[in-house]
Amino acid sequence: MLVQRLDTKTVTALVKDATAAPSMYNAQPWRFRFLRDSSTFHVRADPGRAMPNSDPAGRALHLGCGAALFHLRVAAVHAGWEPATELLPDPADAHLLATVRLADPARPSPGLIPLYPAIHRRHTSRYPFAEREIPAAVQDALLDAARQEGAQLVFPGAWHVQSLLELVHDAEGRDAVDPARAEELARWTRIGADIVDTATDGIPEYAFGPRKRDGKAPVRDFAGRRPVAGRGAVTFEHTPHLVLLGTADDRPVDWLRAGQAMERVLLLATVNGLSTSLTSHALEWPDLRWVVRDPQTAMGSVQMVLRLGFGPEGPRTPRRPVADVLDID
Repeated sequence: MLVQRLDTKTVTALVKDATAAPSMYNAQPWRFRFLRDSSTFHVRADPGRAMPNSDPAGRALHLGCGAALFHLRVAAVHAGWEPATELLPDPADAHLLATVRLADPARPSPGLIPLYPAIHRRHTSRYPFAEREIPAAVQDALLDAARQEGAQLVFPGAWHVQSLLELVHDAEGRDAVDPARAEELARWTRIGADIVDTATDGIPEYAFGPRKRDGKAPVRDFAGRRPVAGRGAVTFEHTPHLVLLGTADDRPVDWLRAGQAMERVLLLATVNGLSTSLTSHALEWPDLRWVVRDPQTAMGSVQMVLRLGFGPEGPRTPRRPVADVLDID
């Protein structure tokens, strides 16, 4: 049963919730179209915000759009509707990533409703986390959250974590001597008060976090060699909690599922008092990405490496106005 026609204010609020999702370099590579007659959202890729050097296949773009799609689903359930979702509904339109038809719920979705408050609380934290274990019950809940979205989560052992850290270090070295990737990164970083104050996308300098003086946490330094006023250096954790999120296959539909699973895990982690960040360095190089996976698991392709822990919440990063990403028919 279709819901009554939604007014513009309600549609705008749902999309605002959706756009709070994370994306590579906070590029926000999504667009939304709402069809009033069918109460249906179209979630579309914005190719103008792709990363041709760091993400030539568009995998990270799909992950970000999948995360936004999951936010839209959570927001819809919170508002009392059932979001009937279809991934890649039109083979002739590669930019149409999903449709979400809102209907009166035939049954409640209690698993999504508690996640709604975390939508605007979850922010990437590039700060040190405490050297403290994550409770087993929380780990189990995060594993189940990924499974519910058709993905797999793995808490790697100590030897695998050390291997991941070495791969990240390798990727950082490659990035440092790749002018095209450096230029791409610079395009999406915002340094200087005049630029930060007006930014609607990208990573502003206040979200860079401190420089790493010591420790092993894999935190990308968005400043590079550029000076940032008032930015200090601190010690990060020596035993970071890294988590692999992946899928059995590695197609665009799997990337969208992984993006939804990633966001379900991140929101649930936030609800449980954890701070989070994303580590994609090694995944941006095909040969390193293959080595990241654990051959002892059924995970065919790693889609994201998550860093979890107890520590400061990250700051809110800018978002594009809803009017810039939403069309209403």
